Amino acid sequence: MDAERIFEIELELLVEAIYQRYQYDFRQYSRHSLRRRLARAQEQFQCRSLSQLQERLLREPALFPRLLDYLTVPTTELFRDPAYFLALRRHVVPYLRTYPSVKIWVAGCSTGEEAYSLAIVLAEEGLLDKTVLYATDINPRSIETARQGIYRADAVREASGNYRAAGGRGSLADYYSAAYDSVRFDPALARNVVFADHSLATDAVFAEVHLVSCRNVLIYFDRSLQDRAFSLFHDALVRQGFLGLGAKETVLLSDHKDQFEVISQDARIFRKR
Repeated sequence: MDAERIFEIELELLVEAIYQRYQYDFRQYSRHSLRRRLARAQEQFQCRSLSQLQERLLREPALFPRLLDYLTVPTTELFRDPAYFLALRRHVVPYLRTYPSVKIWVAGCSTGEEAYSLAIVLAEEGLLDKTVLYATDINPRSIETARQGIYRADAVREASGNYRAAGGRGSLADYYSAAYDSVRFDPALARNVVFADHSLATDAVFAEVHLVSCRNVLIYFDRSLQDRAFSLFHDALVRQGFLGLGAKETVLLSDHKDQFEVISQDARIFRKR
């Protein structure tokens, strides 16, 4: 048996072991993505094979939170793809204004930059005070970073151009305070944000919402898990609620394509029929 086939077998056994030991389900994640990330983790943890990594995970629970950082790809930025946020202002905000209260779900919020970006948009559009924003992720360390709202100063400053391109009405610096090499976002932005653990692979719908924003998460799922996520989003959305996806994601190739209409193909914004 060649090394490639052995690696594939070890990968299958490892994700099953993670599910059985820690109840985190990566069994329907994209194999291509998992291969890359687990290969990096194997090197980082100085394991000769995935089998050795599996043995360590089963016997060393403290190792799993570190591995989770590799498996969940906590990579994001403020106002990523500014055209998306500009399209939200133009196509979604007018609809949200018609409601006495608004609920938004940021699924797969990672370290929170998208949640704060949305909070800034809502503040500038006069909607933040009447909005509850649920920001969920499966990585507890990412959620804690999001809850603190503290980020590298250079990364935040680099986002100023995206903020302006997203229709920003002031300066991004208006929303944070800087100290040394870090910035902290105004806690008022997160006053109505609920940071919580939630898995798109195993958990159910927890609220009825007007907008689901799940961007650059589904690209790491296989087709069946993508369909499960779309089913959750459909069930969570109010009638004619909105779904926002990442630049390389679409609901139109899923089993739920007939349940949504396109609002902005370029910005990947859809509306529940």
